[in-house]
Amino acid sequence: MTSATVTHENIEALAQQIKAHSKPFRQLIAEVGNTIVGQEVLIHRMLVGLLGNGHLLIEGVPGLAKTTAVSCLARGVQTGFQRLQFTPDLLPADLIGTLIYRPQDQKFVVQKGPIFSNIILADEINRAPAKVQSALLEAMQERQVTIGSHTYPLDEPFLVMATQNPVEQEGTYPLPEAQMDRFMLKVVVDYPNRDQELVILDRMSSTRPKIDTKAVTSPEQIVAARSLVDKIYVDRKVQEYIVDLVIATREPKAYGLELDEFIQYGASPRATINLTLAAKANAFLHGRGHVLPTDVKEMALDVLRHRVILTYEAEAEEKTSEDIVRAIMDAVPVP
Repeated sequence: MTSATVTHENIEALAQQIKAHSKPFRQLIAEVGNTIVGQEVLIHRMLVGLLGNGHLLIEGVPGLAKTTAVSCLARGVQTGFQRLQFTPDLLPADLIGTLIYRPQDQKFVVQKGPIFSNIILADEINRAPAKVQSALLEAMQERQVTIGSHTYPLDEPFLVMATQNPVEQEGTYPLPEAQMDRFMLKVVVDYPNRDQELVILDRMSSTRPKIDTKAVTSPEQIVAARSLVDKIYVDRKVQEYIVDLVIATREPKAYGLELDEFIQYGASPRATINLTLAAKANAFLHGRGHVLPTDVKEMALDVLRHRVILTYEAEAEEKTSEDIVRAIMDAVPVP
C-alpha cells in the first residue's frame, strides 16, 4: 500500500484479513512451544523469517535445542525438510547435487542434492570450509541451483535456517561477510533460566523424549500469508526511521555518535529491505495491517547485529556489534 492510496478503512479491512490468516501461525508458535522450552524469541524469529521470505542464522552453544526447534517448525508446517550436518570434509556436490555418468545411456544425468527441499537446516554451518559455505549463496539469494550447464528453480517456500556455534569454539570457520549478509536475521540463543530448565528436565529426561508437533499450516497458507505481508502499510515516518537506523551504521557522526573508529563497514541496503520485511512480518503476527515503530525496534538488533563489521579498535576495547547497534537504536529518534 502506498501513502497516496491508503485510508483508515483500507488498513482496518486488511487488519481483519490478517487476523484471520495469522491465526494458524500463532497456533504454530504454540505447537513448537509445546516441545521447545524457553526459546520464545527463537520461535518467533523463525516465523518472521518464514513470512518475510528470509533466511535465519541461529547462534548458540551446543545443547540449546536449536536443531530441535527447526525440525519442530517443519513438522508444524507439514512441508519438505532436510537436515544437513556441516563437517570439515563436506563437498559442494554433497549439498547441491552433481552430474552422474550413466554408461548404459552414455550420458550424464543430474543427481539433485538435499538442498532441493522447502526448509533446510544447515546444522553447524561454520564447521564446514568456505567453499561449502559459498555453495549456499546462489540457492539463498536466487532461489535456484546451477548443476553443470542447467539451472533449477527451488520450490516455494524455501528457507535456510543455519545453526552455528560461537566462533571462538574449536574447529569453527567464520562465515564470509557476503554470506552473512544473505541472512535476514541472526538470532543469538542463550541458556534457559532455572524454572525453564526444570520444565526441560521434566519434559525431556527420558530415553525417548516425546516430540509431538502437529501440523497446523501448509506451504500454500505460507505463500498466501506472504501476499498479505506485502500489503501491510508502512508510514513514511516509519520508513525514514528504518533508513536512519541503517545509515547510522555507516555514518554514525551524522546522528551524534562517536563510533567511526569502531565500525569498519556498516549495513548494506539489503538490511533496509530486510528490516522492513521483518517489521511487516512482526505486524502480521500481531494481527495488524500497519507497521509500528515498536515492530522496527523489536527486529532491528537481529537484522543488524551480523551486518555491522567492527574494526580492530573495537575488538581491542571489547566492543561487540550488538553494543554498536544498541547505541544507534538509543540515539536515533523514534517517530
